[in-house]
Amino acid sequence: MAFIARILLLGSGELGREFVISAKRLGCHVVACDSYPGAPAMQVADAAEVFPMLDGDRLRAVVKAHAPADGLPYFIVPVIEAIRTEVLQELEAEGFTVVPSARAAYMTMNRDRIRELAATGLGLRTSRYRYAESLEEVRAAVAHTGLPCVIKPVMSSSGKGQSTVMDEAGLAAAWDYAVANMRGDRRKVIVEEFIAFEYEITLLTVRTKDGVLFCPPIGHRQERGDYQESWQPTGMAPHLLAEAERMAKAVVDDLGGYGIFGVEFFVTKDAVIFSELSPRPHDTGMVTLLSQNLSEFDLHARAILGLPIPEIRVHSPTASAVILADRDASSFRFEGLAAALALGRPGAAVDVRLFGKPTTRPYRRMGVALAAGPDTDAARRTAMDAAATVRIVYDGG
Repeated sequence: MAFIARILLLGSGELGREFVISAKRLGCHVVACDSYPGAPAMQVADAAEVFPMLDGDRLRAVVKAHAPADGLPYFIVPVIEAIRTEVLQELEAEGFTVVPSARAAYMTMNRDRIRELAATGLGLRTSRYRYAESLEEVRAAVAHTGLPCVIKPVMSSSGKGQSTVMDEAGLAAAWDYAVANMRGDRRKVIVEEFIAFEYEITLLTVRTKDGVLFCPPIGHRQERGDYQESWQPTGMAPHLLAEAERMAKAVVDDLGGYGIFGVEFFVTKDAVIFSELSPRPHDTGMVTLLSQNLSEFDLHARAILGLPIPEIRVHSPTASAVILADRDASSFRFEGLAAALALGRPGAAVDVRLFGKPTTRPYRRMGVALAAGPDTDAARRTAMDAAATVRIVYDGG
């Protein structure tokens, strides 16, 4: 079979799965990698490799093993944070293409590096912050940030390990929670000033060979530091949106490379404050599977391959809501799918994506419900109703 490019995907969860589908539609051969067999992206890829991404020797060996001998373009595409990024930098120096760049993967694997780039390197507005590697240092950091504050690991994903602390009595529990849920091998947290924002957004920013493009802003709601629902578009004052776009472009241009970046901002009544950045499709951007003419995964694939991207359009106000597990299990099934899809009606489509994860655990994201509507409030209600209608039934009780 003829392919236009070969892709080594590092991380094979739900975001990786949707990216594989987009890349396969464009004629790519994809090898999906993760630390466990049967991961969602592996189920739709051409081949799979199972190994821990923090094993630098194994990472290098897998990259070399799948390098094409036929001259096809070869892209290493990380979609998770916990990767031995020093090896990616070495591989890039040897001539391999890391998406969007090895520097982007290195800088964003840890929140301290990307925060220093934004706040110190580029002079963007951020919350007050300090780093801490012990509970004693956490207490000292709070003297700078004040209370309430937010404590989160410098290395994690999907908000894991994040806490909002209202008083000093909660600092020890927040430190323990962050340490227990951090990824990788860095026992370090960031302590941030609590921003009383009106709302927060993800600005999907696409860096292409022809320039930088933006998707309409995506609003989202979190619980336990993890995304629960998102909606697009989010109404923003034109001058605030322009400032968010300016800041996002400054960061992605500094990081370099081509692909989609999920740039997160807090928005107050009169200001936009940089929060975080992911150099890959963003979980809140799953709403684009229904909302846009090209999803974030389609955009990522096209930008990587250097293909043309037409005007990015939102069909109608659209929302997503997660479908969560509530216990540990390896044997389960889904019910209620037909009833969830039946909530759709003319002008208000409903869709459900189940991720194919082989096991459940409390709060694990197992799927997402998507709904369009006459406005974002209506779309959010329908998406939440659809997500609640899909039930996980555990075998044996």
